Amino acid sequence: MYKIAIVEDEKNLASLIGKYLSNENYEYTIYYNGEDALKGINRNYDLWILDIMLPGNISGYDLIKKIKEVNNIVPIIFTSARDQDIDKIMGLELGSDDYLAKPYNMRELVLRIKKILDRTYKKDNSNIIKYNEYDIDVDKRRVSLNSGEIIILTSKEYDLLCFLLENKNKALSREQIIEHVWGNEYYGSDRVVDDLLRRLRGKMPNINVETIYGYGYRLLW
Repeated sequence: MYKIAIVEDEKNLASLIGKYLSNENYEYTIYYNGEDALKGINRNYDLWILDIMLPGNISGYDLIKKIKEVNNIVPIIFTSARDQDIDKIMGLELGSDDYLAKPYNMRELVLRIKKILDRTYKKDNSNIIKYNEYDIDVDKRRVSLNSGEIIILTSKEYDLLCFLLENKNKALSREQIIEHVWGNEYYGSDRVVDDLLRRLRGKMPNINVETIYGYGYRLLW
């Protein structure tokens, strides 16, 4: 079941959107301001419906930037009562997938949601690796707990994780890891591998990586 976040300060409109989503068997959460929505960006939503103009100090523009920092794959539909081209252009430039000017037809919103979800998640789950309580989505480069909470990894932390998973139960030298993660043009200390793995372990404490002293590491499966 898809989970959708609604960020809309007009409570009647937010409630109406939620009713239509329920009729389509979607789960949803409503946030009435940017501050509350910001607290939920680490939750594993499949789509955001995001109003540009929000009360408080956090606008829809601010939110989309934060959302994309956490998950640059999740689709976002921008809405605005101003119906100005600049809103649409800025939203698309920041990474939104669609734009609706208020007032909009609820059936149209639902149809657009279906189209975006189908386009984004049309692949099956064959590229999701399950390891202990972690789900590693290879297509989206996203790691989450079984609870749905997203684990934010840097690009190199993620690359290291995938390299270990691809070579589970194999001993990997620091040189092999450096070549895969940093490339063969890296000329720094091989201790950079130790630092990167320490950060990865800090974010994923239940990843079982064995240290092979004087050589490298091995992921135990």
